[in-house]
Amino acid sequence: MFRVAGIGILFAALCLPLVWQGAAAQGVNPYAGQPRAVLAGGALFRAQCATCHGADGKGILSIDAPDLSLMWARDGVNDEYVFSVVRDGIPGSIMPPHGLRETELWMLVAFMATLAEGGGDAEFSGDAGNGRRLFAANCSECHRAGAEAGGVLGPVLTGVTRRRSPEALMQSIREPSGRIERGFRPVTVETGAGEAVTGVLKNEDAFSLQLVTEDQDLRAFGRDAVRQVARLGESLMPVFGEADLDDDELADLLAFLHGSQ
Repeated sequence: MFRVAGIGILFAALCLPLVWQGAAAQGVNPYAGQPRAVLAGGALFRAQCATCHGADGKGILSIDAPDLSLMWARDGVNDEYVFSVVRDGIPGSIMPPHGLRETELWMLVAFMATLAEGGGDAEFSGDAGNGRRLFAANCSECHRAGAEAGGVLGPVLTGVTRRRSPEALMQSIREPSGRIERGFRPVTVETGAGEAVTGVLKNEDAFSLQLVTEDQDLRAFGRDAVRQVARLGESLMPVFGEADLDDDELADLLAFLHGSQ
């Protein structure tokens, strides 16, 4: 990757105190929450990271890069972890190491922290008992949550209220095609034998691809047997409008999911 040397970044960096020795080793970001550092880190992010992760950090549909707005809610993810991943890359993936100075890396981490999206301390005041019934009737065919049995076509929803805000979850239910997580992006695979299989793409490489079909079967295809892979823009999850789940029922469903940590 190329080093960014724009005047704005250099000016922002020069206006900040130097990183004290040992910051990386101790996992402390000396620029956390500093507006000028966040501004400079944002410029670095747009130059170094947005090609794969998007300007908002939520990923690009055609590239197998994770949604960075959700990573901060995962166990073990902190400033030190993100610093190390950006610096060293991830072997065996498309994520390369970055030869940025330590100051630049910490500014980049400071900006990435502003992308975090999570439920945090949000309150979920609905009727969890009714939410459990609604989950069984509307969601369990494709999802699992806590100890509840369910399908595998959609993501596991255990702990989802810790990772996503109530507003984001409601939008995902009302408009499921607005944001589709990696590992659940819909495709139709057409084989040389004339078979067409629709499902969610799980893995692909130069030799094969695997998907979970609409019938929730795991299928694998060798590349030499595939004629075409059509990447679909619409989620396989149905839209739940207010006629399907009103706002009170939606609040009950989220309360149930919040209790299924």
